[in-house]
Amino acid sequence: MNSTRTDAYPAGLRGKQPGELRHSRDRYAFQNWAIALGVVAVAVTALIGIQIGTSGATLTHVLETFWAKITATPAPDRATMQIQNIIWELRVPRIALAILGGAALAVAGTLFQGLLRNPLVSPYTLGIAPAAAFGASLAIVLFGATAGSAAISLVVGALLFSFLNTALVLSLASTRNLNATTLILVGIALSQLFGALTACIQYFAEDEILAAIVRWTWGSVNNSAWYQVLVLLALLGLTFPYIRFRSSALNAIAFAGDDSAKSLGVAVSRVRLETIAIAATLTAVTIAFTGIIGFVGLVAPHIARLVVGANHRFLISFSAIIGALLLVVSDAVGRLVISPGVIPVGIIDALVGAPIFLYLILTRQKAIE
Repeated sequence: MNSTRTDAYPAGLRGKQPGELRHSRDRYAFQNWAIALGVVAVAVTALIGIQIGTSGATLTHVLETFWAKITATPAPDRATMQIQNIIWELRVPRIALAILGGAALAVAGTLFQGLLRNPLVSPYTLGIAPAAAFGASLAIVLFGATAGSAAISLVVGALLFSFLNTALVLSLASTRNLNATTLILVGIALSQLFGALTACIQYFAEDEILAAIVRWTWGSVNNSAWYQVLVLLALLGLTFPYIRFRSSALNAIAFAGDDSAKSLGVAVSRVRLETIAIAATLTAVTIAFTGIIGFVGLVAPHIARLVVGANHRFLISFSAIIGALLLVVSDAVGRLVISPGVIPVGIIDALVGAPIFLYLILTRQKAIE
């Protein structure tokens, strides 16, 4: 008598043969191991990134700094204190902002791609990032906010216009019953509109303001501050559990479509509204702190999908890891290429991201179809 009981397995595995069950378990184990190894890779890359610079900081200095902060141990001499201050006040916030910003943009891209069932979607596709860029540029002109300081006006301006853009897109979608393709075209049109408005501000701005806007549009984690890190950490900490909770609903929408998802009991309109609002917030706050950084929200989900598959239960977490790695590595490259000068992370990200995306299109076409 066969003692195998299907009700002893998780819902996603019920009704499968033992061979299929073993394959599913192996797949789940691989996905979990990939996420664990990704976290380790981010930690190792972060430690390497903290050491890059002209201060001569070593891994020993980095570990001693963390231990000193944890135990409140004073530095033994002035030279050590200076190195520890550089590490803790400049390097650690920089790397932390790169990790959290990359993760936020990658998660936002994953949500948009799943909700719109289009793997070429990113935070820029619906015009959210260009709208946030316009709002932040307007704040620089009106309130004198400088690139890198991420004053409250930058955050408010970016959030205000990103939500205005999102509300416009969603209202058009609901009143006109637009499909995903038309919605993307509307987003592209709005991207061009806000891009043109930002260009107008740059054209008429005074030299000092123009320089601030241009530096900000390059995208950078220079002059990062601990409050920026804490804000993004709190935002991800609040939204990520909800996103993981909605992973099954996202799978239903992404794989089966709206009608089939509704038949499975998914409140499609509510899930789409809530998750798009989360994605817009993650994008706007990140852009307000870092400036315009492209390709992370587009490339990271593709790379993650190639490794762990399209199941959002794992894809969201691994996309965040890939996004973090992309920005940390891009920042490290930008500081090494013309040291002691620094190339903004947004430029390096585009230079690295564009070839990667072309490679995905040309050699892994099935992964993005």
